[in-house]
Amino acid sequence: MNSTGPSKGPDAREAMDRMYRLQRHFYDLTRKYYLFGRDGLIERLDAQPGETVLEVGCGTARNLVKMARRYPKARFFGLDASDEMLKTAAAAVARAGLAGRIPLAQAFAQTFAPVDFGLEAPFDRIVFSYTLSIIPGSVEALDNALAQLRPGGRLHVVDFGDATDLPPWFRRLLVWWLDKFHVAHRPEVGAWFAARAAGGAGRLETRSIGGRYAEFFTLTKA
Repeated sequence: MNSTGPSKGPDAREAMDRMYRLQRHFYDLTRKYYLFGRDGLIERLDAQPGETVLEVGCGTARNLVKMARRYPKARFFGLDASDEMLKTAAAAVARAGLAGRIPLAQAFAQTFAPVDFGLEAPFDRIVFSYTLSIIPGSVEALDNALAQLRPGGRLHVVDFGDATDLPPWFRRLLVWWLDKFHVAHRPEVGAWFAARAAGGAGRLETRSIGGRYAEFFTLTKA
């Protein structure tokens, strides 16, 4: 659950900085207790040598460091709307000895492009890890991500599910807890993937874990 901005422009950028100016210092410590499935996405990513992999809303770079170590021959990039969060990300990448391997950039999920990193070709993989649940414009972000992928490239998402297979009291508690962080399950995300797959935009794979606590989507672009 990282930061890509509630909207676009200077005001959104400042809003993200205010939100994460303090949170960035203890973000990973708290999120590890409820952002389940992140490592599962990384294990299934199967990034190939030479492929370009972008994480949208990279936050503290926790996932980027793990991905770069797991797939040392792929090329990784990270973007975030918050300059404050990018400070933490840059420090984490440097501590891991990966500063030269993981370029970072300030950009918004709804408008980013390969040129933000000096690239001309579309990305091979784009990852959203607990990012779409904090973006009001999640569908717009997905539309943009699909446009920035090469044919045959893959869009990978893990985020909160609807928790329908969990006890009602737990679902109510989860909704209450997530609301404190301005986060919510986004049913429009699953609907977007289903519609794009049905419309011939690509081949869709889905799965869930923990009584639908978390859900995964992988779309291979046609």
